[in-house]
Amino acid sequence: MKVAILSPIAWRTPPVKYGPWELVASNIAEALIEKKIDVTLFATANSITKGRLEFVAKQGYAEKPETDPKVWECLHISNLMEQADRFDIIHNHFDFLPLTYSRLIKTPMLTTIHGFSSPNILPVYKKYNADNNYVSISNADRSPELDYIATIYNGLNINEFTFREAPKEYLLFFGRIHPEKGTHEAIQIAKKSGRKLIISGLIQDQEYFENKVNPYINNDDIVYVGNSGSKERDTLLGEAFALLHPISFNEPFGLSVAESMLCGTPVIAFNLGSMPELILHEKTGFLVQTIDEAAEAVESIKTLDRNRCREWAQSKFSRETMAQAYLETYWHILASE
Repeated sequence: MKVAILSPIAWRTPPVKYGPWELVASNIAEALIEKKIDVTLFATANSITKGRLEFVAKQGYAEKPETDPKVWECLHISNLMEQADRFDIIHNHFDFLPLTYSRLIKTPMLTTIHGFSSPNILPVYKKYNADNNYVSISNADRSPELDYIATIYNGLNINEFTFREAPKEYLLFFGRIHPEKGTHEAIQIAKKSGRKLIISGLIQDQEYFENKVNPYINNDDIVYVGNSGSKERDTLLGEAFALLHPISFNEPFGLSVAESMLCGTPVIAFNLGSMPELILHEKTGFLVQTIDEAAEAVESIKTLDRNRCREWAQSKFSRETMAQAYLETYWHILASE
């Protein structure tokens, strides 16, 4: 079987720091290669893979502000579509735009829907639903207007996450600094529970950071350490007493939640979106509704077994499990073709 993996090109695949879709595309590609599948990764030129690499853009447009994203996205997607007949199946991680090519090529396409940025993109998914195969990354993120072939949870390379039995005392916020991710709420939870908070993440909303986050940063009990790479991520997550995830939107998945549990660190999350699918309430973390409930849950973290967190995450969110599920889905699609 010859598989083309179409990754986004906002960042390198895998990303150096932030880049969740690129990370998932990389994990699928590398896990399939380990299963002896012939994989070609379509990504940026500086991407890293043990398979074949096809590229047009030298680096991600988010890393090069003068780059016009629309121009390079079009060149990137068309580079794959113009050689689609080389492959048995195309696995799309680039949202809705590649779907508009699907009736112009013979190769079947599988699209992992990594969430809906807006209801305005649904018409494209609806138009091409009959000709394509959609995978959701959680049951919570399914649109009732679409048909899906499977739900497959995102998977991680478990070897990149170190289990730590004895954590330190700080709480951690790890993710985009944006209102919907709840950085400000994490600060309030930490203050109410009387614990230090370390914040790590890409500043995605500068105004929000300046108004709601930066005034609290004092390098004492509220510390911002920037946008962390993989080694720093492993240490920060593994040594944390708990990860705070007070989101205000229906999050499709939440990679940091799975990453935290792989390190053995429980998660306190607002009970929205996919969180009940990722977290075993009162076993690998706590699902709460308010800041006060979250602060109370901090005191109960010691009752949880960090080994249980690790075992749960390994069983549900490894890249091997994810790749096997996708491989079975590929065969199902090809058999139906």
